[in-house]
Amino acid sequence: MTELMGRPVGLSIVVPVYRGATTVGALVEALSALRPAGGIEIVLVNDGSPDNSGEVCRKLQRTATVPITYIEHARNFGEHNAVMSGLRHARGAYVITMDDDLQNPPEEVIRLYDHARLGGWDVVYTRYAKKEHEGWRNLGSRFANGVADLLLDKPKGLYLSSFRCMSALAVREVTKYSGPYPYVDGLLMQVTQRLDSIEVKHLPRAEGRSNYTLKRLVLLWLNLATNFSVLPLRMAILAGAAMGLLGLLAAAIVIFEGLSGETPSGWASMMTVVLLVSGVQFLILGVLGEYVGRAFLSANGKPQGVVREVLPAAATAEAEAPAADANRVRAVS
Repeated sequence: MTELMGRPVGLSIVVPVYRGATTVGALVEALSALRPAGGIEIVLVNDGSPDNSGEVCRKLQRTATVPITYIEHARNFGEHNAVMSGLRHARGAYVITMDDDLQNPPEEVIRLYDHARLGGWDVVYTRYAKKEHEGWRNLGSRFANGVADLLLDKPKGLYLSSFRCMSALAVREVTKYSGPYPYVDGLLMQVTQRLDSIEVKHLPRAEGRSNYTLKRLVLLWLNLATNFSVLPLRMAILAGAAMGLLGLLAAAIVIFEGLSGETPSGWASMMTVVLLVSGVQFLILGVLGEYVGRAFLSANGKPQGVVREVLPAAATAEAEAPAADANRVRAVS
């Protein structure tokens, strides 16, 4: 991991790219016009995109007016895995992560950066007055954030978004995680409680449709539920205890009916209890199996991400921001 404590750049912007060939150019152009304190760099992570995002990013890396580091994954590992690869190559005193679809306005970057920098926050999230996602996606986001309230040690109601700003301290600690199922927000909650949020605009998607499918959202929720909390296991224990009590109650009823001389119909009630108990047992086994399976894959060294290639920022571009800052200082003095 690149050493962050030297702070050679004020702000790094990490952008995971997947099917973003038509939008990442406009995003980089808009970000290149920003002039944050301490200078800026951009880290583009091509997460095995099936379109020509790689070609577009390579061209941007050669021609952009700000330093750009290009990272290419050997295959698609997922958004959070791509973000982790980008964080390991970011050099900024603060790092902002954002999507490549232009739904997060680039002009909000400076507000987010200054709020974190001037307020001394380790992490600043963004929240939206109105989200321009499809209805099912908004519902899924609300559900995931509600689950996070239960499972993570975070301020209740804090909205977890992918458009966030992190200090070098938070980035350094988060990137120590090497497991195959990273969940950046869960890692951040384990690192710091200096958290805040600001409201920003959220724009309609410029091109195409969201890369998040229902399957991806479910897998993301599983990462949250099984990697950063034992609450599902505790819920399984409670479910088992509840079914045990229900079984004792049913047994008492059956014994009472037998002693009273009445002949119970038996079959329907027995099948109901058997099916109910069996369903809960399979649920508990499924939860345990998910934990065991993830532990097995982690022990076997399943990679968090495989980087095929890294194109570092050009030395000439890297020198531009510090030189410009020095010129501004001389002009002021």
